[in-house]
Amino acid sequence: MAHPIVEQELALLQEVRDALDAHQESSGPSETAALAELERLREQLLSGRGADDRAAALLEYNRQEALLRQLRTSRERPRVAPESPYFGHLRLREKGREWNVCLGKATFIQGDVSIVDWRNAPVSQLFYRYEQGDEYDEELVGRARTGTIVVRRTVTIRDASLRRVDAPEGTFRRDAVDAPWQQSERATARLAGGEGVALRVYQAAAGATHGLGAAAGGPSRTDKHLPDIAGLIDPDQFALITRASSGLVVIRGTAGSGKTTVALHRIAYLAYDDPDIDSDHTLVVVFSRALRDYVSYVLPALGVHRVRVCTFQEWAGEQRRRHFPMLPRDTRDDAPAIVHRLKNHPAVLELLAAQVAAHKGAATARQALDDWGSALGDVARVTEVIGRTAPGAFSAAELQRAAEWCAKRYRELLAFLAREEPTPVEIAPEDEALLLRAWQLRVGPLRDGGNRPLRLHHVAIDEVQDFSPLDVRVLLDCLDERRSMTLAGDTQQHVLQEAGFTSWNDFFGYLGLAGTEVSTLRVSYRSTHEIVHFALDLLGPLREDDAAPETTRRGPPVELFRFTDHGACVAFLGPALKRLVAAEPHASVVLLAPTAEVAALYHDALEKAEVPRLALVRDQRFSFSAGIEVAEVADVKGLEFDYVVLLEASATHYPDSPAARRRLHVGATRAIHQLWLTSVATPSPLLRDASGQVAVER
Repeated sequence: MAHPIVEQELALLQEVRDALDAHQESSGPSETAALAELERLREQLLSGRGADDRAAALLEYNRQEALLRQLRTSRERPRVAPESPYFGHLRLREKGREWNVCLGKATFIQGDVSIVDWRNAPVSQLFYRYEQGDEYDEELVGRARTGTIVVRRTVTIRDASLRRVDAPEGTFRRDAVDAPWQQSERATARLAGGEGVALRVYQAAAGATHGLGAAAGGPSRTDKHLPDIAGLIDPDQFALITRASSGLVVIRGTAGSGKTTVALHRIAYLAYDDPDIDSDHTLVVVFSRALRDYVSYVLPALGVHRVRVCTFQEWAGEQRRRHFPMLPRDTRDDAPAIVHRLKNHPAVLELLAAQVAAHKGAATARQALDDWGSALGDVARVTEVIGRTAPGAFSAAELQRAAEWCAKRYRELLAFLAREEPTPVEIAPEDEALLLRAWQLRVGPLRDGGNRPLRLHHVAIDEVQDFSPLDVRVLLDCLDERRSMTLAGDTQQHVLQEAGFTSWNDFFGYLGLAGTEVSTLRVSYRSTHEIVHFALDLLGPLREDDAAPETTRRGPPVELFRFTDHGACVAFLGPALKRLVAAEPHASVVLLAPTAEVAALYHDALEKAEVPRLALVRDQRFSFSAGIEVAEVADVKGLEFDYVVLLEASATHYPDSPAARRRLHVGATRAIHQLWLTSVATPSPLLRDASGQVAVER
């Protein structure tokens, strides 16, 4: 016999299935009659009858037109999917009466069956704000409601069959329709996405040997399926997701706190009320190609199919080629480091504005091009603006060297455009945003493919701390009248120093958005308590919050393994990885190297050791599936893996510097369950700051 909770959920599902089967989805009233009546009224209006008849006909025409719109809109509403009709179950008690409410991705109300869309139904607030047994007092649809949450559960229904129930009393699951139900202690839910997630609870085992995976401390859970992510959203995340559609929403949170999840669910929420949001006029702009691929994989699961996901460089390159067709299509990243720093510094916003204000010119692409080249190549103007807006950021010699290099490159470009120089002069990647900003200041709004003003419905920017204020300013000025934008970031993961990001306040100041509210997510769902505290200790003086974020579960200690050479390290890792693949075939594992050379060295050696399902990641092309990947630590921001090994965490690759602290922090926080570090040379001095969080194996 199944547990009473399972019996209750099976009975509820059967009731829902019966109601769906009994409800014959009709096509609704025919459009034919409405269309015929509209045609008759149109002819009457054109016939020129008396004023009274004409007014009555116009009123009836408007009524019939509204009816036709209503008929067509009703057919476009999302339908409940019988194979997976809902993911959440509430049982409410008010004034002695109890009833069930299910949460899904569409609304269906028939008799005693109530399924509501989590994105817009007021009652969904109760699911996200309260736990089972809580009393609530809320105003819903203008009416005060007081009652008790009798039941609050999340369920997994696949192929119209109940497969899992998560309740405060425990987790109940079955691996197949005809398999017996199994009960375990309730595992704390976390937000995740993608294939290969191995959700388990770590339990320490006496005398256990060092190993990656559940064998190191407890049985692996065979159930790799998570409840619908929408059922795991916490109250703080729900409040951010359901903010008003206009204006700026800024989400700050540590690694694994759900920033990206909130940003993506916010798009799904906005698209429900306004289907135009789900279009190529909504952008999700990310930092890397790897994160672009990951988000592109997740969004369709939220019912969002037409939103464009891209890196900023991809979008800016496309726009630059449209607005400045006379320039070479390709870019070249050959500028000196000081030029990169200058072009990415927030002060260039003021530099371009000062150039345009000081020089009259036609509203043309050629004039905007001249604004760009003249502003960056004018030593006196560069020195004055930088000295006024960012004193001490550059020395006088650095500014002169950078401006002179820019002036020389601009002269070469002009010679090429005048056909005096046959060899194309390519611009730098960061010049694309500068040129677009020059266009906005000189010409006006950017244009779309039809030469109309480009007006974006919504823009979500993930990992915003590694975008320059210039990048964000260009996107802000492409928004439509709602000015709807979501920014998600964590300054503790800031790795691009040349972008000039120092604090949220300074960032908003450069954008002209002083006083913008930042909402902080304070629960870290991804990693274990041990990993979170280790990663925070790595930050040392860069750590922003005195209080550590809340964590939802514990796990094995973070371990450092030292070796005399890389061969010994490979001899240790090879068998451990083979055991892990055999024990947990659905697990995702990544070995993070500080450089491409170290990544290639370990991949080749582990391949010779016949480690199965091994791949070297090139050009950030992660598989997002089970297996073992070797990648550079610089390429994984925003991603997550069941197990992480940080290769060569040595003083050579991770010295005591802010950049090294952040890179190690980013690498560590990719781990969901377990984190190892290896070092052949002297271990990084940064590990001393985390000595209380790491076990050293010699």
